[in-house]
Amino acid sequence: MPHLSADDGAKLYYEEVGAGIPIVFVHEFAGDHRSWELQMRHFGRRYRCIAYNARGYPPSDVPDDAESYSQDRARDDIRAVLDALSLETAHVVGLSMGGFAALHFGFTYPRRARSLVVGGCGYGASPDKRAQFAEETEAAARRFEDAGMSQSAETYALAPSRVQFQNKDPRGWREFADQLAQHSARGAALTMRGVQKRRPSLFDLVDRMKTITAPMLVMTGMRTGLALNRRC
Repeated sequence: MPHLSADDGAKLYYEEVGAGIPIVFVHEFAGDHRSWELQMRHFGRRYRCIAYNARGYPPSDVPDDAESYSQDRARDDIRAVLDALSLETAHVVGLSMGGFAALHFGFTYPRRARSLVVGGCGYGASPDKRAQFAEETEAAARRFEDAGMSQSAETYALAPSRVQFQNKDPRGWREFADQLAQHSARGAALTMRGVQKRRPSLFDLVDRMKTITAPMLVMTGMRTGLALNRRC
């Protein structure tokens, strides 16, 4: 299986298809490289498409050190993908957790991004919800550790933000839930604590977002997210 090395030596699994201008897909917390299969099939006809598993998501490495997981690590792992595959620039497409990573990549490495797609990026950003968000992510991390991945995945997949997927596309939801159950409970807990819980609020990053020069498509249904995007 193809792997590449991140800056700290962690091995990241990736898949690619197609040729031409590169697109790098960055998955959400409850997904992995397989979440982008339909996009890989479609855009792989005209582009070089790369999807990879974040650290903590087998067959990528699951480092035991909690400090190996952070928003900065998630951002720099995108750069590691580009460097390992000798890509000077790429379109970077991220969803939710991956959207946060793509956004940070955009204002940290502006010359490496041909464009950015930031989808579903905003949960937990509201200043008055930060404490609640930290409590929710810590509780989720403990559930992964205590209940194991199989049981936790089924509960997570039935959360209010996911159950509409089940209502609209039962087969697609079942595939999603089954894939989530294959993740590492240890990796999920460390990612929750290191990346999700500690990531900065978008409201603290407004000035940095204003410096992004790459074309950027922001996709969100959150009212707070839309208001923030207008400010940017």
